[in-house]
Amino acid sequence: MVGLKKAALAEESAEVEVLFANMEKLKGLTKKIQGSLNRLETSGKSVQEAIGPIYGNTQKLQTTNSNVDRIIDAIDRVRKPADQRGREERIINAGPKKAGLQDFIASLDRTTQALGDLKHSNLRSNQQAIAELNSLLKRGTKQLEDVFREILREDARPVEPLHYITKQLPFPTLPQEKASKLRTINAHMTASVAQMSQADVRDTPSAKIYAEVRGEYITNTMRNLAAACMNTARKTTADAIYRQGTNGIGTYASGLEGLFIAEYENICPIFAREDWARVYSQTCQMALNEFAKTLRELNNHVKGNLTTDCFLAYEIIDIVSNLSLRLEKQTGELKRPIADSVKPIRETAKSSLRTLLEETRNKVATLIAIPIDGGASTTTNEMMARLQQMTNYLNPLSSILISLGEGGWSTASASSSTTSLSKSFDVGADGRQLFAHYATEMIEMQLKELDAKGRMLHKGKALQGVFIANNVAIIDRMIRSSELAQLLGSAAKMIETWRKRATQMYLDAWKEPSGCLLDVQYTNRGGRPHSGGAGVDSAAVVKNLSSKDKDNVKEKWKSFNTSFDDLIAKHKSYAMEKEVKAHLAREVQTMIEPLYGRFWDRYHEIDKGKGKYVKYDKSQLGATLAGLA
Repeated sequence: MVGLKKAALAEESAEVEVLFANMEKLKGLTKKIQGSLNRLETSGKSVQEAIGPIYGNTQKLQTTNSNVDRIIDAIDRVRKPADQRGREERIINAGPKKAGLQDFIASLDRTTQALGDLKHSNLRSNQQAIAELNSLLKRGTKQLEDVFREILREDARPVEPLHYITKQLPFPTLPQEKASKLRTINAHMTASVAQMSQADVRDTPSAKIYAEVRGEYITNTMRNLAAACMNTARKTTADAIYRQGTNGIGTYASGLEGLFIAEYENICPIFAREDWARVYSQTCQMALNEFAKTLRELNNHVKGNLTTDCFLAYEIIDIVSNLSLRLEKQTGELKRPIADSVKPIRETAKSSLRTLLEETRNKVATLIAIPIDGGASTTTNEMMARLQQMTNYLNPLSSILISLGEGGWSTASASSSTTSLSKSFDVGADGRQLFAHYATEMIEMQLKELDAKGRMLHKGKALQGVFIANNVAIIDRMIRSSELAQLLGSAAKMIETWRKRATQMYLDAWKEPSGCLLDVQYTNRGGRPHSGGAGVDSAAVVKNLSSKDKDNVKEKWKSFNTSFDDLIAKHKSYAMEKEVKAHLAREVQTMIEPLYGRFWDRYHEIDKGKGKYVKYDKSQLGATLAGLA
C-alpha cells in the first residue's frame, strides 16, 4: 500500500514539474510577444507620421476631382443649349406648316428653356449664344403670330347682323377646336415673349393680333347699321316730331350687344383670367369708337332739329344706358366707355328741356293770327303732343331732370351740365314728380301766352273765354287720354282754375240779357209780391203796373230778345270743342233759365199772348238753351 502511494506521489510530482517548466516557457514567450508589440507600436507611430500628410493630400485631391467633375457637368449643361441651336434652328426655319404645329411649338418651348438656362448661367462666354437664341426665338414667335392671325382670319368675315337680331339668335363664336388651338399658341407665345423681353409683357403680340382682327370683324359687321342710323334720322318733313323706334339706333345697339357678348365668350377660353378685361376692352375699342362717332353725328342732327328730334336724344340715352348696364352685368366691362360715348347727347337732351319751354312761349308770342271763331290754337295740340311723347321716355327724362334739379330746366344751368350737376343733383329726387312739375309749368306757360294773345286779337270777353276754354279742353282731353293722366294729377287744380276763368269770361256777355230779366219790386205796395212760380197771376201783375212800368217791362222784353238772339247766334258761330259746348250751354242755362222763368211768370201777359214782346215761352226758351249744347 505504501509503495503504491509513493508511486502515485512521484507521478504527480513529475507532472507538477512539467507544469512549472511549461509556465517558465510561457513567461518567456510572453516577454518576447510584449517586446514584439512594443517594437510594432514604435513602427506604427513611424508609419503614421510618414503616411498622415499623404492621406490628407489624397482627400484634397478627391475633393478637387469631384469639383472638376461638377464643373465639367455644368459646362456640358451650359453648352448643351448652344449645341442644340442647330437642331432647333432647322425646325424653326422650316416653319409651322412644314414642321407641323405641335413640333414647331415644342421646338419653341425647348428654345425658350435653353435661353432661360443660358441667361441663368450668367456667363460672359454665353452672351453670343444668348443673342443667337434670342434671334431664333423672335423668328419663331413671329411665325407663330402669323399662324395665330391666320386662324383668326378664317372666321373674321363680316356677318349679316340683321339675321341674328331679327331672329333673336346669338352671334357666332369661334369653333371650340380653333379656340383650343389659339389658347395653346397664345400660352407658348406669352412664355416666349416673357423670356425675350425684360419689360412688362402683359400686352402680348397675341392679344394685339386678337384685338386687331376681331375688332375689325365687329366694326365691319356693324358698319351698315351705323350708316342706317344716320339714314333713318334724315327728316322728310321739317316740322315732324320724331316717333319712337323709327331710328336705327336700337338695332345698332342690339347688334353691338350680341357681338360683344359673343366676343367675351371667345376670349375667356383663349386668354388667361387676368387678361380677359384688357383683351376684351382692346377688342371692342374699334367698334366703340365707331359707335361714339355715330352718336356724335346723331347728336349734331338732334341739335339742328332740337324741338322735334329731342325725343331721339332721349331714346338714345335710354337705349345706350340699358346697353351699358346689360354688358356690365354679363361681362363686367365697357360701362365707362359706353357712358362716355353718350355724354354729348345727354348734354343736348338737358338743354332741350329749356329750349322746349322757350319754343312754347315763342310759338304763341309770334302768332299773327288766331282762329276768329274762338277755336283752339294748333300750338296747344303741338305742345301736348310733345308732352305725350315725353311719357315714352320717362326713364331717361327722370335721370336728366334729377341731374338738373327742381326748376333747373328754366335757367341757363340747363345747358351747363357741370354747374347744374354739382349744385342741383339730388339722388333722392323723384324723376316722375319732377317731370310732372316740368309739364305743369309748360302747360301753364301755354295758357298764359294764349290768354295774352286772345286779349290782343279777339274782341269781346265771350270769344276770349271760348278761345281759352277750347285750349283748356284740349289740354285736359290729351292728359286724360294718355299716360299723362297718371303723372299730372297735381295739375288738375291749375287746369280747373283756367276753365273757371274761361267760363266767367264767356258768361260776362250773358250779363246783359240776364240784367233785362231783373226788375224792382216794392214790398210796401199792396201785399208781398210772389217770388214767381205757378202762384203768380201775370194778368193781375201787369194790370197793377203803371203805364211807365208797363213801358219799362216792354223795353226789357225787347232788350232781352235782341241780346238773347244775338248771343245765341254768336254762340252757334263759335267753334267749340264738344265738352266746351256742353259745359258753356249748361252754365248759360243755369244762369238764364231761372231768371227768365220768374220774369215770364210775372210779365208774359204784357202782350196778351200776341208774341210782340214775349218771344219765347218757358218751354221754348228751355229748348233753345238746350240746343246750345
